[in-house]
Amino acid sequence: MNKNISILGAGSWGTALSILLAQNGHKVTGWSVLKDEVEMLNEKKEHLQKLPGERIPDSVYYTDDIEKCLKGHDLVVIVTPSQHVRSTCKLASKYMNKGDIVVCCSKGIEDGTGKRLSEVIEDEIEGVIPVALYGPSHAEEVAKKIPTTVVSASKDIIAAQFVQDAFMSNKFRVYTNYDLIGVELGAALKNVIALCAGICDGLGLGDNSKAALMTRGITEIARLGAQMGGKTQTFAGLTGIGDLIVTCTSMHSRNRRAGILIGQGYSVEAALNEVKMVVEGVVTAKAAYELSLKYNVSMPITEEAYKVLFEGKSAKEAVVDLMERGKKHEIEDIFFE
Repeated sequence: MNKNISILGAGSWGTALSILLAQNGHKVTGWSVLKDEVEMLNEKKEHLQKLPGERIPDSVYYTDDIEKCLKGHDLVVIVTPSQHVRSTCKLASKYMNKGDIVVCCSKGIEDGTGKRLSEVIEDEIEGVIPVALYGPSHAEEVAKKIPTTVVSASKDIIAAQFVQDAFMSNKFRVYTNYDLIGVELGAALKNVIALCAGICDGLGLGDNSKAALMTRGITEIARLGAQMGGKTQTFAGLTGIGDLIVTCTSMHSRNRRAGILIGQGYSVEAALNEVKMVVEGVVTAKAAYELSLKYNVSMPITEEAYKVLFEGKSAKEAVVDLMERGKKHEIEDIFFE
């Protein structure tokens, strides 16, 4: 059955999801706080800056009035930058009801609180059911109908299945998962490793280096995730290794692109200005480092990323320090670090 779907956020991912959901037969209303962006999307039926060349169906309507966007909704999708999820939820809360399903497609950890985004949603909108929709899914490819597979995760598996039904198509396959913690952490933390993968590229390091970074990166993501209540198996899935692969290897990845510039000698600020899009891995690196201290979990790559991003350490020095760490055993179930 077709639904009335409200999408809060109109960047590249929000636009791609609007296209997907409209093509699935749903009535889609998008919201942006930027009036100029709303006018462009309604008039041009294309996001000229963030998703050029991808036609938005005529049935999709955009507004800067969040009440109008949420009127008569069956499903709400949040696709704002992660650090704006709380403020967006505060605006939306008065127009929502207990039992509403809220799909979070933003990826990150809230700066300052260290909270997962589903926790932020629950803080601000009483009684709603958060569902995380994550996986290896660049907006540019989803808009072009390139086959993509993601995960719908929630503590309420019925809600996860509702979202699965709404989003699934013959080009966009959706699995369900009850491990909301693991899915959220994998999707957020891989951005830190992707930033580091870009730094490796910017430094001119090789395939061996990137393979090692990705493998040890997912290890420390899973280490923290398990300590926080996630299931180890989740990190071998689409929102773990799957999302990590696509974000570390693709030039669609803004985290990787920013990392390349930092590896080439750009300051963090200059790299972010050059990318001209939100680079979630920077804020997430800080949050992840703080979580590693809170939970007493060894995360050497994340720690070095934090020092490069926030303490001015050189990327070359960070690589040396990682390579010169003391001897370890790879199988952590037997020999804990």
